[in-house]
Amino acid sequence: MIPGIRTVSVLDRSRTREGQPAAQALRDTVELARAAERLGYHRFWVSEHHSVPGVAGSAPTVLAAAVAGATSRIRVGTGGVMLPNHQPLVVAEQFGVLESLFPGRIDMGLGRSVGFTGGIRRALGRDTEDADRFEEQLTELLGWVDGTQQAHPQVHARPAEGLRIPAFVLATGEGAGIAARAGLPLVVGDLRSRDRVADIVERYRKEFRPSSRGAQPYVIVSGTVAVAATAQEARRILVPEAWALAYSRTLGSFPPLRPAQEVEALEMTPKQRELYEGALGGHVHGTEEQVAAELAGVAELTGADELLVTTSTYDRTALLDSLTRLARLCGLAGTA
Repeated sequence: MIPGIRTVSVLDRSRTREGQPAAQALRDTVELARAAERLGYHRFWVSEHHSVPGVAGSAPTVLAAAVAGATSRIRVGTGGVMLPNHQPLVVAEQFGVLESLFPGRIDMGLGRSVGFTGGIRRALGRDTEDADRFEEQLTELLGWVDGTQQAHPQVHARPAEGLRIPAFVLATGEGAGIAARAGLPLVVGDLRSRDRVADIVERYRKEFRPSSRGAQPYVIVSGTVAVAATAQEARRILVPEAWALAYSRTLGSFPPLRPAQEVEALEMTPKQRELYEGALGGHVHGTEEQVAAELAGVAELTGADELLVTTSTYDRTALLDSLTRLARLCGLAGTA
């Protein structure tokens, strides 16, 4: 057991791997969810990305349905649905269907990001100003679910209306303040900026207003965690994602993951090397003993109620081994 770590969950972004079709990444996500359930993790969340070569997860509620259908106990949700990309009524309906099919297991994680390029935003019918409407959209969405919205008295979000669907706010931009005002749980990352995370959490707790959805603050801290037999092996788990980040920032496209050994053999430009090394730093990684000490520090600094692990790598065997070791460290039921 790690002091202060009470609940641990998994977020998977359905990262594609070089030489494999996007469909395989989606099947891998479903299989990872089954493994997370066996290991005793509390939640399994999926994400929303549009027109990204390295990410297959573009329709989180659809993927969440597949995950929920392939599992039986673990909570399933989104980390998150990017609300500015959608009409709140449609989002309410989608989660209403999920909750109706899988009662008591669905989480509605919501973010305020829009497509990261002008072309994507135009294709979605959105622009950067839509992110500024997130709080308004969130209020509308919750109203559809609670049956309290009054703007359209003859319209109802069926089958969502009246269902108890937990909502969570991702802390991008002003997300922490919005979550606090709405009385909702907060999801904040990443662990490479731990003092910043602690500041966001402190502000959220200070400004939190109790609501029908939450009597007190609830904080989920999200970040990359890699555990292996040696510190070097744990670092290699981080290598494929670190290179994808360096590649995207120098060549303009976020690519599928490549094997660690291929990345380590690359001749990088000085700028790529700088970005790559930077992307490797700050994450929680190492042996079980090292990771336990780091996570205990994170728990003490943030007082988090829950840890959400977001690790991506090419080697699925290494990823599963890392999650297994972490589950054992945290004393999860599936490893007892």
